[in-house]
Amino acid sequence: MTWDPQVYARFGEERSRPFHDLVGRVRAAHPREVVDLGCGTGVLTASLGRRWPGAHLVGVDSSPEMVAAADPAVDVRLGDLAAWTPDAPVDVIVTNAALQWVPGHLELLPRWVDRLADDGWLALQVPGNSASASHALLRETAAEPDFAGLLSGVLVGPREVPDAIGYASVLAEAGCEVDAWETTYVHVLDPAGEHGDDAVLAWMSGTALRPVLAALDDDAREAFVARYGARLRQAYPRRAWGTPLPFRRVFAVAHKPHGRT
Repeated sequence: MTWDPQVYARFGEERSRPFHDLVGRVRAAHPREVVDLGCGTGVLTASLGRRWPGAHLVGVDSSPEMVAAADPAVDVRLGDLAAWTPDAPVDVIVTNAALQWVPGHLELLPRWVDRLADDGWLALQVPGNSASASHALLRETAAEPDFAGLLSGVLVGPREVPDAIGYASVLAEAGCEVDAWETTYVHVLDPAGEHGDDAVLAWMSGTALRPVLAALDDDAREAFVARYGARLRQAYPRRAWGTPLPFRRVFAVAHKPHGRT
C-alpha cells in the first residue's frame, strides 16, 4: 500500500498521542540501541532522542514514500517488519500502529523478545477499531455492485487484532514481565471546521481509505467518496465543537529481565 506523508500527517496530534502514552510506560534508563518498527517518517522516533539522548535511533518502514520523507535525525531504513532481524541485541523495540497490517504478527513477538538485550523492552500499540463504523462502512461501500469488481482483493485493510490479554499472554509466555491495557480515545477532530462535515473522511483518507482510492479511476473514485462520505457524515455528525471520533487502541509493554530463560 502506498502512503502519502502529508495526508497522514493530518490530525498529527491525535495520531501521535498513543505513541507518547505507550513509550511513557517504558522504563529503560540508558538504552544504547532503540528501534522503531513501522516508523513512518520517523518524526515520532526522533522524539525518543530527546528522552534517551545517548541512544542510536533506527527506524524501519515498508513505505518508500515515508522513508523518502524521513526525519534526518533518525536512521530510517526501508524494510519489511515480518522479515526484520537486528544484527545485534536491541535495548528498546517500539512498534506503534503498524502490526495490524502484518498477517500473523503474534508469531513475531517471541522472536523479537529473543533479540532484546537483557533488561530490554518491547512496546507495541495497535488500533483495535476494525469493527467501528468507519471501517464497517468502508467495507459496505466497497461491496456495492458498482465497486465490488474494481476492488476485489484491494480492501484487505488492517486485520482484527487480539485484545490486551492476548498480547500479554504471548509476551508473558516468552518470559517477559508485561503491562497491557486498552484505551478508547475520543478524538475531537477539526474543531475549526476546515473539513466541514467530512472530518472523519479526511482522517480515513490518510489510512484505510488509501488503497481504495488508488485502485479506482477518477470517476469511480469520485462516486465512492461521495457515497462513503455520506455514510460517515451520518455515523459521525459534526457538532458545534468538532467531530468526535471514538478510537480503540490496544497496548502492551514487555520487559525482558536479566537472565531470562
